[in-house]
Amino acid sequence: MSEPTEVSGPTRRLTAKLGKLNPFKSSRRSKEDEDEDDFGEDIDDNTVAGGGHSAFDNIHHDFQVSDALKSFLARQGVLPSKNDAEGLATLLDKPLINPPSSIMDRSHPLSEYFISSSHNTYLRAHQLYGKSDVDAYRMVLTAGARCVEIDAWDNDKDKDEPKVTHGYTLVSNVPFRAVCEVIRDFVDKEASLGPGAAPVLLSLENHCDPEGQLRLVQIMRDVFGYRLLSKAVREKGHEEQSESNPSDQVRLEELGNKIAVIVEYHIPGEVDTSDSSSDSSSDEEEETKKEREEYKARKKEAAAAIIIPELADIGVYAQSVKPGDDSWYAGEGILANGPHHHLINISEAGLARHVSDGVNTTAIQQHNSKHLMRVFPKGTRISSRNLSPVPFWGLGAQILALNWQRFDASMQLNDALFAGTQGYVLKPAHLLQSGVGKPAVTRKRLSLHVAGASNVPVPKGRDSVLRPYVTVSLVQKDGPTLEQSKRKQKTAGYKKRGLRSALAALHSREESPAETDPIWDETLNWEFEDDDLVFLRIFIKSDDSFASNPILAVAAVRLMYVVKQEWGFLRMLDLKGHETGCILLVRFEVEDL
Repeated sequence: MSEPTEVSGPTRRLTAKLGKLNPFKSSRRSKEDEDEDDFGEDIDDNTVAGGGHSAFDNIHHDFQVSDALKSFLARQGVLPSKNDAEGLATLLDKPLINPPSSIMDRSHPLSEYFISSSHNTYLRAHQLYGKSDVDAYRMVLTAGARCVEIDAWDNDKDKDEPKVTHGYTLVSNVPFRAVCEVIRDFVDKEASLGPGAAPVLLSLENHCDPEGQLRLVQIMRDVFGYRLLSKAVREKGHEEQSESNPSDQVRLEELGNKIAVIVEYHIPGEVDTSDSSSDSSSDEEEETKKEREEYKARKKEAAAAIIIPELADIGVYAQSVKPGDDSWYAGEGILANGPHHHLINISEAGLARHVSDGVNTTAIQQHNSKHLMRVFPKGTRISSRNLSPVPFWGLGAQILALNWQRFDASMQLNDALFAGTQGYVLKPAHLLQSGVGKPAVTRKRLSLHVAGASNVPVPKGRDSVLRPYVTVSLVQKDGPTLEQSKRKQKTAGYKKRGLRSALAALHSREESPAETDPIWDETLNWEFEDDDLVFLRIFIKSDDSFASNPILAVAAVRLMYVVKQEWGFLRMLDLKGHETGCILLVRFEVEDL
């Protein structure tokens, strides 16, 4: 069992104060804006979603389909009759989410991919007093992450064994070596399944002195062995990131399934954007704000460790910098005093300030077509709430460091982007080096036909009747190109017919299925500007009177992945990312306007 990190009295007082705020409790909102809530619950070892791997588990025959849905499919001509078991099995096995093979083409430079990424991977739950756990790495990698974070610190009790923890907090710690062993074992297991495994990136945040850094290098070389990318994949002297010749950049396929380390590089005047004062919530108590500032001051006083050459050399294709100016995208777009293979490491708030007026958007997209960028949560997200990823994907940022502790809205969208892939997704054409500044935006109309669902889960302990309905939110990178009221569409609430209407339905040979097998047969419509980064979050809820409408099941999809013009089943998950056994019968239709 790992021991708690030793922290100062002020830090204990800060975390005690923040603990009383109960950051895990969702705030109450009105029924009108409930769909805007960031719903999600803590994930565990049974979570199948978050990083994209869930789409590999196609719908199988053991999913139950109600008689009402079978009849619907027969009326639509999809099945010759409701009793066609073979045809139903074929439909169940046919995936409705089918990413095009082009987005998995591995011949492009590494900078042209989105990468499924985790923030503070070692943490379970809270950022200031959660538990560190090596198994978190196994869980996150298995769920689909390809970039994980390791915060390495000197271990005062054993200088030869650095530890992994969240500094200046009450978070427990785990041995750095144990983390490396879990990552190695995952890479070996994945390689044993066959060719084509993708590389794993390690975002290493170093807080060790020179002696500790040398131990980090020795441990990684010892544990990872041949798996570690410790030198350029091509002959020495070849410029891997020549801006004048994109073909000279390292390509994803050249990295194989190596473990590649992102190492820090400190430049004069660098800015730590993680805890800007502007990030503070306006409704914080004055005393809490004061203690937060003290916490920031302690971090600022801790001088950045000078990276020793042995550790720097392992950052072959990514050296992480926090720039002190805008030279990385302005003018010539050359980072002043930066390394050759720089990765811009910036908080969501810091990056937002560069694009607040939209003037620098194209320049930053241009930078991100050639160099890596990692965006991490602002410092006030202490309860592990996540940044909204779609706007940053729209800037071409490859690595969005998400907290994987909860299957929240951001993790649902992350799962949608990386569904059916190996955690690397080629960016849209207008974000590639050859197409930056030339977005092929077209206005389109989406019609989502919602037939019905089977096996809608009933919340534990519920003693009232469900009145299920479907609500769908369209998510895009920019501010509303739709009126906010038109982003969300929903069906009517389903209610099983009473005895009199049921008898009438029986006479007319219509069916009145149970509340857990609702039929809606409705169409939801949107008009929007498509840029290949359009997502839908789909909920099944119950329209409860005098109470907040509970979420019964959820799914998220990237619109460009869905099979169009055909009826198919979406598998629905719960808010922990678990299987529910619930499936939703839908059909997507998209047309240009």
